[in-house]
Amino acid sequence: MSESNTPSNRDGAPTEDVLGGPQGDSTRKDPEEWVTGDEPMTGAQRSYLDTLAREAGEQLPGDLTKAEASEHIDRLQAASDRTG
Repeated sequence: MSESNTPSNRDGAPTEDVLGGPQGDSTRKDPEEWVTGDEPMTGAQRSYLDTLAREAGEQLPGDLTKAEASEHIDRLQAASDRTG
């Protein structure tokens, strides 16, 4: 019996939906597709965004949604030395 790290279905054929496979980054989802994206930003987002905005010399509204905050964080990280 040979062992394989590739998951298979009942017929022994490899499955396409695997975790840890070479399918790309499934942890990154467009903020516009988030189910909770229209909820207020989290405390952690607010704190980190406040730091990034101050470092960039920007002011942002304090009533951002989770999705909007995430987009600003990504933008400000890309413009700075921070990577997350």
